[in-house]
Amino acid sequence: MKKILFAICVFVTLFVASTPARGIIKTTKVFNDVQQPTQTPDTLSSLLQPYFILKLKPSQTGYQLDTVSVAYEKSIGVLDYLNDPATPERYIASVPDYYRLFTPLLYYNSPMQRLSTLNWQFKALEPTPSYAAGLFNMSASDSIYRAKQQINETVDKALLYLYTYGDLKRIVATENDIRQLNAYKDDIEKEASNRPEVITLFTPEVKSDVQEDVTLQAHKPNWWITSGAGSLQFSQNYISPNWYKGGESGANLLANLLLKADYNDRQKVQWENLLEIKLGLASMPSDTVHHYLFNTDQLRLYSKLGIQAANHWYYTISAEFKTQFFDGYKSNSSSLISSFLSPADLSVSLGMDYKLQKKRLNISLFVAPITYALRYIGNDEINETSFGLKEGRSFKQDFGSQLSPTLSWTIIPSITLNSRLNYLTSYQWTRVEWENTVNFVLNRYLSTKLYWYARFDDSSTRKEGSSYFQLNELLSFGINYAW
Repeated sequence: MKKILFAICVFVTLFVASTPARGIIKTTKVFNDVQQPTQTPDTLSSLLQPYFILKLKPSQTGYQLDTVSVAYEKSIGVLDYLNDPATPERYIASVPDYYRLFTPLLYYNSPMQRLSTLNWQFKALEPTPSYAAGLFNMSASDSIYRAKQQINETVDKALLYLYTYGDLKRIVATENDIRQLNAYKDDIEKEASNRPEVITLFTPEVKSDVQEDVTLQAHKPNWWITSGAGSLQFSQNYISPNWYKGGESGANLLANLLLKADYNDRQKVQWENLLEIKLGLASMPSDTVHHYLFNTDQLRLYSKLGIQAANHWYYTISAEFKTQFFDGYKSNSSSLISSFLSPADLSVSLGMDYKLQKKRLNISLFVAPITYALRYIGNDEINETSFGLKEGRSFKQDFGSQLSPTLSWTIIPSITLNSRLNYLTSYQWTRVEWENTVNFVLNRYLSTKLYWYARFDDSSTRKEGSSYFQLNELLSFGINYAW
């Protein structure tokens, strides 16, 4: 900087020494405390006059004129000039518009944008217009805008000179880098709103009971989900003895209990466990032997363990056990047809399970090419040949395959469908069971259910003239509860 000032002083001295004296400038008008100059011959030649400005310098008699280098005023001297109390625009010095010259050196876009405009023309050492003459002829807003514009031009020229001739290694960052940073904003409003009132500062603190010996307890995540549902359905039909078309009165009662315990670690393992109990009673006046009969009697235990193989596919092993609770008879007969553990069916299968879970639809398709099936008859009063066993044998075991799709569909919030199909074959016999339950929910505790159970079993002997196809259907109304 000293070298630049020294070169400017030498330049001015040489030109002043080579030009004749032409006089000085005298003042004739006064605006506020500033005297407006009028042009008279000064000591500079006409060649140098465009490159010099006049600066008011205080003296004992008022203000006298002084010639100052335009280059100095435009680059550096303008900073001192704005702080001079003799200048009307001295309030501009309080505005931090020159921060770019005093902060760590950055590369700003405005100097190059100003230089790259189409209407830009290079004017070396262009004289700065008089602040006093310009600001007094403008409004307050216009004067501030013009002053800020001139300040920005001055700073841009100084930065452009520094970018051109300075050491570019001193540039620490660019303007774009700074704009990408998150500005620090202290939550002043929150701090002010949370500031306590003065009266609370003098209130004695109340010591709360604090346990010094605190132990950290870590709870393992529980991947088990338990649920259940129970229902009690009733249907009744009455026909008088003299009804013109004949017929018979009847009543049916169906109780259902379903308990689930499922394990899902949300990664690889899924384990489903189910206990299902169904009991149905039917009363017929024409049955002179029994007051009621069990037309539905089922105890079912089911477990399926799967390890994820792909997106929706699981390596799966399943086991199912089925039997009944009470003795079974035919109408108007005392011959025992079935009883507890007679028959008892056990099947263990190994295969793949495809699972699809949507908001209203859950589908599972279990395909097991390897299945072990066991049927057991534990009551000697029951004819084992009617269930496919050889005479005198109490159990039968086979190997085959199994296909078991299940469906749970919420058709609308008040109507749901649960369907289960079990296809089991040993390649010598086939056993197919298809259970469906449509639940029409009236409210949380009342519902109407349509239940049908279709079955095909050619592993058991059948009476002559009858079919292997069997059907059990019931439409009932009652109470239900789920948890």
